[in-house]
Amino acid sequence: MSLLEVRDLHVEFRTRDGVAQAVNGVSCSVEAGETLAVLGESGSGKSVTAQAVMGILDMPPGRITGGEIVFQGRDLLRLPEEERRKVRGSKMAMIFQDALSSLNPVLTVGYQLGEMFRVHQGLSRKEARARAVELMERVRIPAARQRAGDFPHQFSGGMRQRIMIAMALALEPDLIIADEPTTALDVTVQAQVMELLAELQREFTMGLILITHDLGVVADVADKIAVMYAGRIVETAPVGKLYRAPAHPYTRGLLDSIPRVDQKGQQLNVIRGMPPSLLEIPPGCAYNPRCPMARTLCRTDVPPLYEVSAPRRSACHFWKEMFDAR
Repeated sequence: MSLLEVRDLHVEFRTRDGVAQAVNGVSCSVEAGETLAVLGESGSGKSVTAQAVMGILDMPPGRITGGEIVFQGRDLLRLPEEERRKVRGSKMAMIFQDALSSLNPVLTVGYQLGEMFRVHQGLSRKEARARAVELMERVRIPAARQRAGDFPHQFSGGMRQRIMIAMALALEPDLIIADEPTTALDVTVQAQVMELLAELQREFTMGLILITHDLGVVADVADKIAVMYAGRIVETAPVGKLYRAPAHPYTRGLLDSIPRVDQKGQQLNVIRGMPPSLLEIPPGCAYNPRCPMARTLCRTDVPPLYEVSAPRRSACHFWKEMFDAR
């Protein structure tokens, strides 16, 4: 049994302009100790999927209209809110992309870390602070005992992200969702943060869902990848197979757009056009207006996730041609 299994999840947002289909039939799974990377452009539905799994989706305007989120054998969507709250933090936790706005600016980091232990384990303030210092040391924040009394703005971006990781790890959850945890960090700090996450994941045998648009980060840490476009998963594959031979034109476009050191002075490859509005998703394959392989079938029929080779799947009518053209 998978640690987490999302089955045919649908999420919509009701706006003044109409109904936005933010997530449209997403299915994926994560095993204990496994890393699933979710890739895609902004607006593809990555973060909304994560928020639905965590149970922190703003409702309204958001609304889960279908599907199942099965975590450790229980469908979270069927649990009473009080039971769902017990799962959040203790069994699954989330690392947000903007640590500064996610942390309370008027409370010390030691107090905020200790709150997890006070609320979930009933520890005294002194005991909770001691546990907070231990967590800060675990994520390698220097002089943790002294710095526990500092406020978020007194830390660098990389250190704030380490505090967010410490907060997620506080109750040793079985699953962590990291929503673009290295956004706005320089390359060196990105590598340090991802190395720390990987080390802690091995230590606790946690499942990890890594939401990102950085293909370089994914190559080093992920076991498998789910590529999202316009609210749907368009390709899933083990990381090595996907990088060697993408089975969807959108995945190929993402990989081809990575700058290469051997193309200095040349024009960068880009995916032409813009992602569709979720209020007006094109008929057929949502990628067809931007796809160089698009044909009449693509403009009329929504492609299912064809099985390329278990467990690999592609939502492209002509995925075989991509392999034949290699």
